Order: sequence, then structure tokens, then C-alpha cells
Amino acid sequence: MRHVADIPYPQVKITLLAWNGKYLLKLEQGPLEQTYKVAELDLTGVAAPDVEIRQLLDDEFLTAAVARFQLMRDDLRAAFARHDLR
Repeated sequence: MRHVADIPYPQVKITLLAWNGKYLLKLEQGPLEQTYKVAELDLTGVAAPDVEIRQLLDDEFLTAAVARFQLMRDDLRAAFARHDLR
């Protein structure tokens, strides 16, 4: 796995990796992680891969991803509560 870029964003850590013909877009917030796989063939090749991936990271995508982290956190807390853990 090759590290391509760290993409700054205030609410999540975003890392772009290359692996096995795919780009992995990894978003992290605390102990939670979302990973999106983008096939190299899905990119146009007109610009550098990190430039094209950054285009995917528009406000709508990132707002939804940040909201999804809250849903993930809620799901995990509910699972702990159902099983009397923590």
C-alpha cells in the first residue's frame, strides 16, 4: 500500500492511499473510520489522481461523511448499551 497524500480537512483526517489498482480514500474521526475504494479505471487520467480524488471531496460529500460518523458513533453506543457494556 502506497501513501499518496494527506488531504487537510478540519473535522476528519483524510488519507489517500494506492493499492492493487485502486485508490483508497480513508476518513478518520477518533476511533471511527470510513474507507471508500475508487478504481483507477474510474478516473479520467486527465489530471493527477490526487487532484481528481480531491474533486470528489466536495462540500456535499464531506458533510454527509461527517454526519455518517455521528450515526456510526450512535450505533456503537447503542450496541454497547444493549449488551450492558461500558
